[in-house]
Amino acid sequence: MEADFEVATLGGGCFWCLEAVFEQLAGVRSVVSGYSGGHVDDPDYAAVCTGSTGHAEVVRITFDPARCSYRQLLEVFFAIHDPTTKDRQGHDVGSQYRSVIFCHSPGQQATAASLIRELDEAGLWPAPIVTELRPEAPFFPAETYHREYYRRNPGQGYCQVVIGPKVASFRKKFAGRLKDGR
Repeated sequence: MEADFEVATLGGGCFWCLEAVFEQLAGVRSVVSGYSGGHVDDPDYAAVCTGSTGHAEVVRITFDPARCSYRQLLEVFFAIHDPTTKDRQGHDVGSQYRSVIFCHSPGQQATAASLIRELDEAGLWPAPIVTELRPEAPFFPAETYHREYYRRNPGQGYCQVVIGPKVASFRKKFAGRLKDGR
């Protein structure tokens, strides 16, 4: 990886939703859906869905901090999922859908902890943020058919009902941060 780029690993429910948003954010070089935080090497989707592997569905984001800071990534992250529900996002229930930030450095840990405090103090949600802050853990890329899912399957029901509105909300709220004016 080039020295100018950093990596963030975030889990906030279904990785399809996170990937669809972050791949549109200026300064993001790549987004890969996968699994992290569990106790099984090289898990697959079926195993992760049981909740028995301990993994969360996550995205690994490679980004240019000169164009999009880690804090800006986290601001988007907190805007596109509910960080106050433990082990669930909407109808997706289980520890694999937990809100979690895997920190790749002490600086990321400090930035995330500070932003969580600020957001809690601002009272934006009716309940406290339960997002887990964890040290970086092994990352296992998801199966190929899970990657770029929204882009490849825009007509699929879940994409239209869940992901599409989330992407539209993101695009409206963060219009000034979109890649190439898309």
